[in-house]
Amino acid sequence: MSPQDNTTSGDGKGRCFVHASRAGKDRRVPEMARTAEADKVRELQRTLYRAAKADPGRRFHALHDKVYRRDVLERAWESVRRNRGAAGIDRTTIEQVEQHGVERLLDELAAHLRVGSYRPLPARRVFIPKAGGKEQRPLSIPAVCDRIVQAAAKIVVESVFEADFLPCSFGFGPHGRRTMPSRCSSMRRGGADAGWLRRTSRTVSRRSRTTG
Repeated sequence: MSPQDNTTSGDGKGRCFVHASRAGKDRRVPEMARTAEADKVRELQRTLYRAAKADPGRRFHALHDKVYRRDVLERAWESVRRNRGAAGIDRTTIEQVEQHGVERLLDELAAHLRVGSYRPLPARRVFIPKAGGKEQRPLSIPAVCDRIVQAAAKIVVESVFEADFLPCSFGFGPHGRRTMPSRCSSMRRGGADAGWLRRTSRTVSRRSRTTG
């Protein structure tokens, strides 16, 4: 399948929108502006976390508009750019997005998300070898633009769900891998019982049914 064939019908989207015009320039956000925007995003996350922590039964019905906030999308882009990663099914790379215009892409993503016309592209399926053997495992690679939307959604909802976890379940949080050994030791010393997992799972399940 050629890159030109990967346009989702009805929404005018293909190759992360950037192939529509090759006149775009890479207008990167200045460092001070990025810092200010990051502060706003952190404040949004703190607000959501505090609200979720104060009322475990609260239902969040107005999070969609947070996903397409420009500062959230810019932070999501920075996360995707740092991770680099391979191109998706449209074959658009990080370098091409930077060359053809990051701001243009974020503007168009925000517009599609705002009116509800955003549709993700199919993920590109590849097979990579398993460690220590000849077998291979499948790996699905989303397009760059879809990874940005996924990262934006994670930025928004992560704080809501993070509030439901107990300190001993910090291994599931954004910094869990680095702190899991010490958290597990603390849990053993504190004599935590297995019921915390059931209680936390019920709370997270309730949030997942009501967050939108």
